[in-house]
Amino acid sequence: MRVAIVIPARFASTRLPAKPLLRETGKYLIEHTYERAARAKCAAQVVVATDDERIYDAVRSFGGRAVMTRADHVSGTDRIAEVAAHLPADVVLNVQGDEPQIEPAALDLLAGLMADPASDMATLAVPIATREAYLDPNVVKLVCDAGGRALYFSRRPIPMVRDGEPDFAARPARFLQHLGVYAYRQSFLLKIAATPPHPLEQAEKLEQLRVLGTGGTIRVGLVEHAHRGIDTPADYADFVRAHRDGGPRRAA
Repeated sequence: MRVAIVIPARFASTRLPAKPLLRETGKYLIEHTYERAARAKCAAQVVVATDDERIYDAVRSFGGRAVMTRADHVSGTDRIAEVAAHLPADVVLNVQGDEPQIEPAALDLLAGLMADPASDMATLAVPIATREAYLDPNVVKLVCDAGGRALYFSRRPIPMVRDGEPDFAARPARFLQHLGVYAYRQSFLLKIAATPPHPLEQAEKLEQLRVLGTGGTIRVGLVEHAHRGIDTPADYADFVRAHRDGGPRRAA
């Protein structure tokens, strides 16, 4: 398979303005993410998709490849679809620009899931370890069938344990947190980007429900640890400290 990794990057951010261009480590935040993505063995090419010339120029300055997109995209999926339409790729990975410690091996696992010709998409999940995460609406949960295909994603606790308490230590894990990284078959990406939002997607505010709601298939790969993205100034400060200490910054 020819695999391309596309990293959507916007300048505007409500909680952390100019996020991709933060540079307290000596490298742009987008540069850290780009370098991690490029270390994946599956990646034939890595491209940043942006509508901002400052990000475009920054990526070019460190030797990366960037493509300018339209400014009116409502989601990262739409932005990468515009770029993917012109790439010589069978599979396109969507890696958010604020994931500077994404594991290259996790990206290889994600791409490998697309070897199944019945998979329209693939994504990753990690076992939920705490009740707090299980109940947190900002932590997206998912359930899968016996074949590792996603049945549903929700901000609510799923599966809901009617009697007793959930056992987060049991293996195989029953309680899973979704990680927002995706692989798409190129043709399916273009199709789903042109599909109107589904009522389930609108209710939960989760784009992946457009896929399930219209009959698409999403394979799920499990990893043991997740690295948190950079959403706030505190997140970035933590990342800078971890970078200087030389250690990973994993999600709680």
